[in-house]
Amino acid sequence: MADQTPTDISTDGLHVLGQTVRHPIPHVECFPAPVGCTKVTFRTEELNSMCPVTKQPDLSDVVIDYEPNERCVESKSLKLFLWSYRDRAVFAEALAVEIATEIMTSAAPHRVKVVVTQRPRGGIEVETVSELSS
Repeated sequence: MADQTPTDISTDGLHVLGQTVRHPIPHVECFPAPVGCTKVTFRTEELNSMCPVTKQPDLSDVVIDYEPNERCVESKSLKLFLWSYRDRAVFAEALAVEIATEIMTSAAPHRVKVVVTQRPRGGIEVETVSELSS
């Protein structure tokens, strides 16, 4: 990739950035990775999902750490993608794998690591990790 200035970054394929979106989206959106960007980390303490057995709400912390190749994940689209889990019944282990798979599929980074820490319910905290690489 040639040297890029901020104005050289393409916004092709970015549909939610700058728009009012009031619903979850099925996939993250990506933009060309700037030269020299070697690591990106996203953190949130607000991932909601549901227990697949009891349908009670689960609240999780998530850390997504990836090494970009040619594309970076756009953060607003990530927020809207994670919102799609709010009404989904999913175990924490599957949640980590699904998020890592989405990042790997959409952004095709060198590697991605997703850590989901489900807040305690019944006194047990669950931490699960999914690591994928190209």
